[in-house]
Amino acid sequence: MGTKKQSPDIFRSDCLSRQTLRLIADEWTPLIVYALEEGTLRFSQLLKRIDGISTKMLTQTLRAMERNGLIQRVVHPAVPPVVEYSLTPLGQTLVEPVHILQNWAYEHLQEVSQARIAYDQSDHSPIQEETASRVQQR
Repeated sequence: MGTKKQSPDIFRSDCLSRQTLRLIADEWTPLIVYALEEGTLRFSQLLKRIDGISTKMLTQTLRAMERNGLIQRVVHPAVPPVVEYSLTPLGQTLVEPVHILQNWAYEHLQEVSQARIAYDQSDHSPIQEETASRVQQR
């Protein structure tokens, strides 16, 4: 008796779609896609282009993107070696979705900022105190 193939379900923890979503749901992958959309860049150029990313985080993100087929890494023999990164055809398919997210962020940054300010200015202590007392009771 054969097993029935299940449709992808992102809400299932064992679904590969969740792993695929994780590829682009981090802070740095979309920014690397933006940077590489214009063409091939070296590691140092990416590091300069993406403000706030550490060398370690850029290395980890580039490795994950390469492992998952989103970027191509080419090492040119030189002293020191020149390493260049570019989007693969699969990585190119992320350009449009990432731009949609970028546009949403630009269009709603004021609303999000205002909501954050309003939330931070409101009093949340009763909920926090109630939670703390329940934890202590356990």
